[in-house]
Amino acid sequence: MSARITEADLIGSIADALQYISYYHPPDFIAAMASAYEREQSPSAKAAIAQILINSRMCATGHRPICQDTGIANVFVEVGVEARTDWTRPLQDMIDDAVRQAWMLETNPLRASVVVDPLDNRRNSGDNTPAMVQVQMVAGKDVHVTVSAKGGGSENKTQFAVLNPSASVTDWVVDRVGQMGAGWCPPGMLGIGVGGSVDKAMAMAKASLNEPIDITDLRARGPANRVEEMRLEILDRVNALGIGAQGLGGITTALDVKIATFPTHAASMPVALIPNCAATRHIDFTLAGDGPTTFAAPDLSLWPQIEGQGPIGRRLSLDDLTASTLASLSPGETLLLSGKLYTGRDAAHKRMVETLRAGDALPVDLKGRALYYVGPVDAIPGEVIGPAGPTTATRMDKFTEELLAATGLKVMIGKAERGAEAIEAIRRHGAVYMVAVGGAAYLVSQAIKAARVVAYDDLGMEAIREFTVEDMPVTVAVDTHGNSIHETGPRQWAQKWARA
Repeated sequence: MSARITEADLIGSIADALQYISYYHPPDFIAAMASAYEREQSPSAKAAIAQILINSRMCATGHRPICQDTGIANVFVEVGVEARTDWTRPLQDMIDDAVRQAWMLETNPLRASVVVDPLDNRRNSGDNTPAMVQVQMVAGKDVHVTVSAKGGGSENKTQFAVLNPSASVTDWVVDRVGQMGAGWCPPGMLGIGVGGSVDKAMAMAKASLNEPIDITDLRARGPANRVEEMRLEILDRVNALGIGAQGLGGITTALDVKIATFPTHAASMPVALIPNCAATRHIDFTLAGDGPTTFAAPDLSLWPQIEGQGPIGRRLSLDDLTASTLASLSPGETLLLSGKLYTGRDAAHKRMVETLRAGDALPVDLKGRALYYVGPVDAIPGEVIGPAGPTTATRMDKFTEELLAATGLKVMIGKAERGAEAIEAIRRHGAVYMVAVGGAAYLVSQAIKAARVVAYDDLGMEAIREFTVEDMPVTVAVDTHGNSIHETGPRQWAQKWARA
């Protein structure tokens, strides 16, 4: 009789897996990104991919998170119907213990991003619980577990529709990706679920993102069925959109496309599309009753050696942001920022705007200053701040006009595009929007030389901080005239694809 699969083995293995994926990209993802880097022709996109790869190697050696958004824990459990366990508690409770253990590890604390009440005060759980758990009973005596960490930027771009059975899934996916913008931090994966019910399609799309990247092998051997034909067609058409890395314009937007199908109602065709970002993080393991799983570190030779790893770009002082200096900046230009800046995300923006509407003074003076949209990971001994990459800027769009008009703020830094209303406010007030690379959080944090909370400390990672930075790498995205690289870049590279 086989040994029992214990609760301790399950919890310990999941906790170790969550820590492991916080700082190790899957090897197939590194290989795909390295290939994308070699092929990329757009200078802006190539530089972004380079930062992602450099950041990834730094995290692999330093055991610190790839992205400041250490994500929601997604755990997929396949329990063999003949498995012998000593479990007496619900899987959700055991998995939540594992998440709590992983997120609060002192040597590599992860950022707690889960809020308990989505409709009311959105209080942070403090330990990133609960996990999102999917369970399936399968044949066999083992328990197979897949863990992934899914960031909010890519999750927020999820698309769903119930199409007419005669509609083209390929056309719908390409159209949706074209409208998703860059908030999901491409290049990454596209997971597609077709059929089943509404919830089944979503579950299939999410699970498909954990499959190995094999599109190059598929292209080499040729498609064997309609699903494989669709994978290749969608990949080629999505990349031909010219969106590119971080939406800056380029030839690689998606690294692979996964499609899962299931029988469905004759009158329906549910389709779910879930992207995974440049911080793709997942691993799987099997418990057979012989103890917890151990995870071997990947070979560092998997990461490419990228030339010119030092800071590249025009240096700009954040302590002297004159109108003429700002007017001289052009979309697509790379900069190295030095000086003081403030941080602030959704919760801080909401509180600042409420304060201004009440006629009160803000706790910080933003006149002529820069504001970085970031919620960093807590620091460990020896660090000024933990990984501190940008969050999606469009969430701040509705606050932009009031904040620029009332404070004299001149520079905003985030990731992805801005909406039309925000771009008009930027133009009207002679401000500039810049982007840091999503998925390069640890690399960005190395440019932060001092950090302190200066307001709203009750907001935790969303508190306003003052950073002193030195050679922080960014790209100009929207200039003082309202010109956006997220509009001109993809358009330019889509035209190049069309001429190819």
